[in-house]
Amino acid sequence: MFGYFATQKAEPFEVFGGDEPGNPLREPMADAQPTCAPADPHPHSPRIPLPPGTCDTHGHIFGPVASYPWSPARGYTPPEAPPLAYERLHATLGIMRGVLTQPSVYGTDNRCMLDYVKANLARMRAVVSVEPGVTDKELEAFHASGARGIRVNLVDKGGNPFGSLSGLHRVAERLKPLGWHVELLVHAHEMDGLMPDLRRLPVDVSIGHFGYMPAMLGVDHPKYRAFLDYLAEGRCWVKLTAPYRITARQRTPYDDVTPFAHALIQRRPDRILWGTDWPHPIAPVPMPNDGDLADHVPDWIPDPALRRTVLVDNPATLYGFGR
Repeated sequence: MFGYFATQKAEPFEVFGGDEPGNPLREPMADAQPTCAPADPHPHSPRIPLPPGTCDTHGHIFGPVASYPWSPARGYTPPEAPPLAYERLHATLGIMRGVLTQPSVYGTDNRCMLDYVKANLARMRAVVSVEPGVTDKELEAFHASGARGIRVNLVDKGGNPFGSLSGLHRVAERLKPLGWHVELLVHAHEMDGLMPDLRRLPVDVSIGHFGYMPAMLGVDHPKYRAFLDYLAEGRCWVKLTAPYRITARQRTPYDDVTPFAHALIQRRPDRILWGTDWPHPIAPVPMPNDGDLADHVPDWIPDPALRRTVLVDNPATLYGFGR
């Protein structure tokens, strides 16, 4: 299983900004295109089974490069991560549905992801990356292929076109008839200037990685409290994904992330999602085992009924499974 991957050594990273000292969040050097480590090829099953119908709302597939070339503007180069490995991961973890999110290494070329999703519409959805001038006809074609949102990456931009929210409103107006949302990658502690624009968007917003703020800053950080208030308004969804991107720990369990999960779920349990972030591109810590990552779920969501809400019901609503 997963023998497709060849072990590769990750290259150095540069620490990037934020207005907080000691920010551990990192992105690759833009001109170096560092090579990612592959996912652990031997994930184990979760110690507590995930509920039937669980949806992994944040994953990626990569390659083959000959068919789906990388964007020259990418900030990193991942190992190929084929659909077969993705499906085997889901079988091991007990995941029924999946949502693939367009990675920055492909820019606005969504073919790698959509070729797979449109062949598996019963269980798959996608979040695409588009140019500001995308046409209604193109959006409708994406919808027919399983897309249910667009990704705007303001952190690890790579080949993505949007450098700010200024050009997003016109596109967002055309997403509303489709029932789509905007998936935004941004740091919660750097969102002050974005809040007015976000509140004016005519569609919902999804934000990944717990809000992507370093866990060492704590859930009582004033800017994270403001983020929780924004979540409480009901038009924002937050993904419990990639805890290794915010933890101060080197290895699982990432127990310093648990208070963030609890705070988010307490504020709006009907707006929380979960995902693997497989194959964990540019993981800033030693590559975790996906079974160990799944084992965080009962710690984050101890109540079984609430686990079903987050892992099954919420993604069915946002991504339109069944319609």
